[in-house]
Amino acid sequence: MVVRLKDNEIVFPPCHMALTDPDGLLAIGANLTPGWLITAYKNGIFPWFNDDDEILWWCPSERAVLVPGEMKISKSLQKTLNKEKFEIRADHSFSEIINLCANSGNRSSETWITKNMIQAYCRLHDIGFSHSIGVYEEGKLVGGLYGVGIGKFFFGESMFQLTRDASKVAFYFLQQYLMKQKYDLIDCQIMNPHLKSLGAYTISRKEFIIKLEANLNKSTNHNKWIL
Repeated sequence: MVVRLKDNEIVFPPCHMALTDPDGLLAIGANLTPGWLITAYKNGIFPWFNDDDEILWWCPSERAVLVPGEMKISKSLQKTLNKEKFEIRADHSFSEIINLCANSGNRSSETWITKNMIQAYCRLHDIGFSHSIGVYEEGKLVGGLYGVGIGKFFFGESMFQLTRDASKVAFYFLQQYLMKQKYDLIDCQIMNPHLKSLGAYTISRKEFIIKLEANLNKSTNHNKWIL
């Protein structure tokens, strides 16, 4: 059953009401204010829609996750890391990173990171919930990722690269930082071959929600990240 949300009441239906298909469509409507987005993430829900759609909210039946510090490092990636040719910056040029996530490579035809989404996550960044990792080569931004940090969970949203291994390098430094800050889990949302190659694995919606509920008692660091 897909529920239509009321704009004036920030309440989501429980995730077990999501459709039984793997993607798990749960609700339609509302808006992308910080209140709606933060409440969604706290309940295991995220927005995903095209420009022409109403806002669609999802809670997949299986969740791709990774424990910080357990990323798989291939031999080729280790060689790249050993070269130390990249500069890594956290929470620097957030707007540029999210726009490159939306528009780099073949993404120009995939409109789920809409203008409204970009504005919404930039607002979350301004109040200390959204964070980014940027990978620079000779001063140029060549890779990166962004997501939302609540408690000791990081909810990954998207990544991009303009040169080989740059997104993997960003993910490596993300999980290294999260490990040092004692984060419990990275939510990678829906599994794909790239995430699987990095060490992500799937857990059931029920198991994810149990872990998420335990996380709600943990405080959120709203400061800008410093690597």
